[in-house]
Amino acid sequence: MKYSMQKCCIIFMVILMIVPLVPLKASGMDLTNNQEIEEYLRTVETVTGVPWHILAAIYQYEKNIRKVQKGEIPIQVHQNIWVGIGAINDYSHLPFINSFFGGIGKDGDGDGKAEMTQLADTIYSLAVWISEHGDTDEHYIKALQALYPLEKSLVRIQQFSAIYKHNDTISVAGNSFPIPLNYSYSYRSTWGAGRSFGGRRSHEGTDIFARSWTPVKSTSHGIVEIKGWNKYGGWRVGIRDLNNVYHYYAHLAGYSKDLKEGDIIKPGQVIGYVGSSGYGKQGTTGKFPPHLHYGMYRDTGGKYEWAFDPTPSLHRWEKNDKKGRR
Repeated sequence: MKYSMQKCCIIFMVILMIVPLVPLKASGMDLTNNQEIEEYLRTVETVTGVPWHILAAIYQYEKNIRKVQKGEIPIQVHQNIWVGIGAINDYSHLPFINSFFGGIGKDGDGDGKAEMTQLADTIYSLAVWISEHGDTDEHYIKALQALYPLEKSLVRIQQFSAIYKHNDTISVAGNSFPIPLNYSYSYRSTWGAGRSFGGRRSHEGTDIFARSWTPVKSTSHGIVEIKGWNKYGGWRVGIRDLNNVYHYYAHLAGYSKDLKEGDIIKPGQVIGYVGSSGYGKQGTTGKFPPHLHYGMYRDTGGKYEWAFDPTPSLHRWEKNDKKGRR
């Protein structure tokens, strides 16, 4: 009996030694406050070495793809991963028990508990787990691949991380109407209208008519996901924003100088110019009046993205830009 007690004490001490100390104090953190979340992410980076913008990207991606009920957090870890193999779920709130059984669940807010329902605990636990793979970009990508085997999910997280890193904050917001207000233009909702080129299909966007070579501005913060020719859209640009919305700018006459895939873009930045390209082989122009075709597609983590009418957003951004000129 005495030997068993000594053995248990030794095991307990070893467990305490292998469980990382948590110099984090996040109890009572307002998780609706971007500044507090960012401060916490940067603290976790200091402790674990995992860049804050990668953790922010994971958090944002999970927010985009999950329908979170009141009181729930967007990042969800499977119980078996949290507590490890062979552990008793009733003790999942005990960090040293989780560690002993190979679980990742740790205390991330300094209250002595490892709770899957607390965002601070979840973020910290994931950060420690990611750090165990190494401390280079290649190691981080390898860890993310284990978490997100679907290639598209990994790409999204890398895109979001690049946007956060470039802006050096998670408070990345704001929009702009795509045509400068001092230029002549007109538009109305053409959502769902029929199109015949390339077969019967419906119009997935809004046409904004303007003179050729009128500047086209980005409506959002984001990253250039694609640039080049499309037989339907002609010269086009696709920009992905942090809400996992793909912004499609088509029928361009040309691009802004040096624009390339992977560039980080901000609202109001000129990305190209109104034209009439498309509906044929590369270089085809003039089959319709010059205009910008603007489309918005949402990715909710599934196999396909779905288009939605951008006209209400365009009206709102146009109104806000007009207010900003006063």
